[in-house]
Amino acid sequence: MIKLIASDMDGTLLNDKMEVSDENAQAIRDAQAAGIEFMVATGRGVTEATPLLAAQDLKPAFITLNGAMVFDEAGELVVTIPIASDLSDFIVETLQKDDIYFEIITIKGVFSDSRVKRIQNVADLLVDLNPDTTYKLAVALAAARLEIMNINYVSDYKELLADPTIQVMKIIAFTGEQRDILKAPAKVFEATGKLSVTSSSANNIEVNNIKAQKGYAVEAFAKQRGITMDEVMTIGDNLNDASMIKMAKYGMAMGNAIPEITKLAWGSTATNSENGVAQAIRKAIRINKAEKSNAQF
Repeated sequence: MIKLIASDMDGTLLNDKMEVSDENAQAIRDAQAAGIEFMVATGRGVTEATPLLAAQDLKPAFITLNGAMVFDEAGELVVTIPIASDLSDFIVETLQKDDIYFEIITIKGVFSDSRVKRIQNVADLLVDLNPDTTYKLAVALAAARLEIMNINYVSDYKELLADPTIQVMKIIAFTGEQRDILKAPAKVFEATGKLSVTSSSANNIEVNNIKAQKGYAVEAFAKQRGITMDEVMTIGDNLNDASMIKMAKYGMAMGNAIPEITKLAWGSTATNSENGVAQAIRKAIRINKAEKSNAQF
């Protein structure tokens, strides 16, 4: 029996307009009505993620920042796994030395030092995840999305890191067409043995505490509810989904997933622009119905 479904957002639950479609939203409600819990597992911060689900009047539990912060259905913070302050300083210094744009996600929200670059990189992500989207449209969508997201802008990250009340949960670095520029810092961060380096698209790297991974967060959340990973379906498309795709019995790869995720997955579904999450959810409901039917004989 599948008792919990955890879905990624970008390239998975969100369509090419960065929205939760009506079909996906209805499938989530159908799962809940069938006794299956639904939660979101994303690399986004909670202030970036919740408005997109609230637009469909959905209030699930959230694994955010790849597992660094977990919120229950009531919006209460139940898990925090920050990056140590010395490592945060090291990451920032390394990226600034290489002149790479990045954002810092903290216990108090998302911080950027450039609104222009923020819009450019959200637009790049949109185009990367949805190749049919023009860059002009992507910029317009990105600018509109920023209006509903709680983004904080600072002139100097050093002042932010010097604040003793700030805990850094994730640092995400972006690049445009010169994607190889991220390979060197990624290797340096991984070499510490204390940092997890993943990505949600080809144009970024996401750096977390090595213990902050979606798979471990899903497992811990499920355990609190008496659910084993044999009773979990996870849905994703990119490298930051790898741990939860691998750890769940029913790991589902999106039709637009990168090859590494498809190879890890138990099964596959349609693309994010074809309501692949809804199709996966309906499959979970069918699996449960079949198991109940077999149990009666």
